[in-house]
Amino acid sequence: MTQNKVSLSLRKISDSKLVFPIIALALVLIFDLIFVRGFFNIEIRDGNIYGNLIDILRSGSTVILLALGMTLVIATGGVDLSVGAVMAISASVAALMMNPYVMAKELPENLQKLVSDPNFTYAPLWAVLLVTLFISALCGLWNGLLVAYAKIQPMVATLILMIAGRGIAQLITNGIRIQIFYEPYAFIGNGWAVLPFPLYIVVVVFVLLWIFTRKTSIGLFIESVGVNARSSFFSGIDEKKIKLLAYTICGLFAGMAGILASANIKTSDANNIGAALELDAILAVVIGGTLMVGGRFSLFASVIGALVMQATTTSMYAIGVPANAVLTIKGVVVILVLLLYSEQVRNFFRRITSPKKDVAT
Repeated sequence: MTQNKVSLSLRKISDSKLVFPIIALALVLIFDLIFVRGFFNIEIRDGNIYGNLIDILRSGSTVILLALGMTLVIATGGVDLSVGAVMAISASVAALMMNPYVMAKELPENLQKLVSDPNFTYAPLWAVLLVTLFISALCGLWNGLLVAYAKIQPMVATLILMIAGRGIAQLITNGIRIQIFYEPYAFIGNGWAVLPFPLYIVVVVFVLLWIFTRKTSIGLFIESVGVNARSSFFSGIDEKKIKLLAYTICGLFAGMAGILASANIKTSDANNIGAALELDAILAVVIGGTLMVGGRFSLFASVIGALVMQATTTSMYAIGVPANAVLTIKGVVVILVLLLYSEQVRNFFRRITSPKKDVAT
């Protein structure tokens, strides 16, 4: 009887969406422990903690935000390839609102000194954040309209903004990298109370999204649309509105990620902000166990998946892998992780965790 209870407990653990992401993260960290000297070293400077683990949390905050939004989209059976471009758009909008004078060919001497003042901003911070997030949500809304109402394939629909988005970001700033001097905005990407400030933002966003999807019927509707949109329609669920909501939230979270990224590097770099992060976000969700065809999802598993992707990137840089080779190594890691999700591996876990029947003697 005791052996059967243990087997049932192991079976529940193996069926959890959290198991394989945690195993994957543990494997990456074990690799760092063995091969990267001093990877886990932590030091405190100016009241803030520094180290590779902290870098994973700080840089991973943007990937986590993208993964949370992407989880809802993929759970409906879609995908959003434009989140990296939306990050670039949001960074450009925020930087331009704080320093529109950069567009002028020549500035009076008094304005030249003013725009580099850490206390100067043309628009107040609350307006910068609200307008930036509103425009990001509009980008998500655009994707949602194309997918839900125009019936365009999600990959094609979001590819439009993925291609055009960086051009839009360049047009907003006239191709200029706007330097961000405004300290209250730059604070968003800095440390606060020992830990990186973006981490606090991610925690708040995660809790609010979890409440929104798990304490209301929205999460159930999203999963229902992903499993069978036609059956959901006959059950009274408006498939179009659910998909529109998912893409809008995804765009909103991409805007938040763009704000964090630009605040961290203190510039609007339309070419590089968010570059290839849409792939990290998609892979984080897949590692978290959400199927690309839609259906059940786990926000926490997607968060761990995002940490797996960021830990892999940080580890590669720590051992001196060139930047142009990181994507290749990351692809190998993803293949190994996805093998854990294969039916063969799952069947193996089911066999070793299945309760054994008592044999009559």
